[in-house]
Amino acid sequence: MDVQKEKETKEAIKEKVQIYNSDVSDKLKMTLNSNGVYTGFIKVQMELCRPITVRASLNPGKHINNETAFYLPKGCMNTLHISSTNTVREVIEALLKKFLVADNPAKFALYKQCHREDQVYMCKLSETEHPLYLRLMAGPRTDMLSFVLREHETGEVLWEAFSLPELHNFLRILDREEDEQLQNLKRRYAAYREKLEEALGGVWQPG
Repeated sequence: MDVQKEKETKEAIKEKVQIYNSDVSDKLKMTLNSNGVYTGFIKVQMELCRPITVRASLNPGKHINNETAFYLPKGCMNTLHISSTNTVREVIEALLKKFLVADNPAKFALYKQCHREDQVYMCKLSETEHPLYLRLMAGPRTDMLSFVLREHETGEVLWEAFSLPELHNFLRILDREEDEQLQNLKRRYAAYREKLEEALGGVWQPG
């Protein structure tokens, strides 16, 4: 990029940042540095279906392996302060670090959610994309663009990224869910059978 084009790019970014900040209603404004790099905030909604492994917060110097696996409440929102140079992969790593999550970042993907004409579109971002640039281009309104952290789709899961205890935990959860579904199915059919027998008893009158 020559000097003239670089100058034009910086001016365009400066104008975009000014417009963005004028539309901000929650004080989470962007800051443009002299080198053309800008910083700001993004909000990420956590939509995780599988349990996560969380490290206990310990005092520095203590080396105690204290980890707990649990389900994160759906819809949990987190705000991150990042720069325009941060990639999707770095944002995922920062999110996990903020929550003290011990899981491998390769298990997760960041999605952008867009609203157009009463329709919601979800698109998985590549690891090299820059979320703050997307935020700047879309403006501060989260109904126009929002970010969502999810696990990779089942067909995309990198199973080698999971530890053996995690895999065993998933199997236990699957067994429990399968048993619950089976019991629900049995109860449903038992109720159907009871209603059918009642109906047959009302219709059939011995001669």
